[in-house]
Amino acid sequence: MSADGESLHQRLVRALFARPSPAQLGVAALCGLLAFALVTQVRTTAGSGTLASARPDDLVSILADLSGRADRLRSQVADLQRSAALLSNGTTRDSAALAQARARAQTLGILTGTLAARGPGIVLTIQDPSLEIHSDVVLNAIEELRDAGAEAMQIAGTGGVVRIVTSTAVGDLGSRVTVDGVALTAPLHLVAIGDPRTLATALGIPGGVVDTVDSSAGAHAIVTTSPSVSVTALRALAKPRYASPAPAPTP
Repeated sequence: MSADGESLHQRLVRALFARPSPAQLGVAALCGLLAFALVTQVRTTAGSGTLASARPDDLVSILADLSGRADRLRSQVADLQRSAALLSNGTTRDSAALAQARARAQTLGILTGTLAARGPGIVLTIQDPSLEIHSDVVLNAIEELRDAGAEAMQIAGTGGVVRIVTSTAVGDLGSRVTVDGVALTAPLHLVAIGDPRTLATALGIPGGVVDTVDSSAGAHAIVTTSPSVSVTALRALAKPRYASPAPAPTP
């Protein structure tokens, strides 16, 4: 009990429910602004750290890659809209469905490796007389090209030529690289169909595939762009051992 007769509990209640003064409101507002500024600065620094250290040529290539992907997405949307319009028209429904089925079969044939393909793209040639290049470099090149939008790929070397698909496995057999069990010896020629500039940029980024190969003893990588390259290696379509089509869900 205080000298004026007010208990400690009563004083705490009065302090908690008392209306804040203008000075207290000002201090709270300043604290909020300071916290907001700190969070904004951290996010800006974290988001722009990588781009700030990139070279102007790399930034231009990244922008071109993003623009190319946006253009491809817009083209796909337009194709789907045209297909929907044709399929909804009773007079053209059957012919449109047949044409769409044929186009889809061709697309699946290219993706699964059962059909040859031709189009713009690049050829990555790896010279490696000392046999210093192993499967990690080849796998990295394949993944970089996939991420850059490559639609069909094959790799050739002394020992054979192999079509690269989603299930392709890359490994090592002594000093040679194996692709789906086929042992290949340099020089290796990796052919990819896609936007040539985007594919070449993906391989030439600092610290990427070309830099890795060139840093190896005696090895050298050359990227050649072309308006027309061919992917002619084929592979048989394996029949699933365990999977089977699921019944269509009822509407």
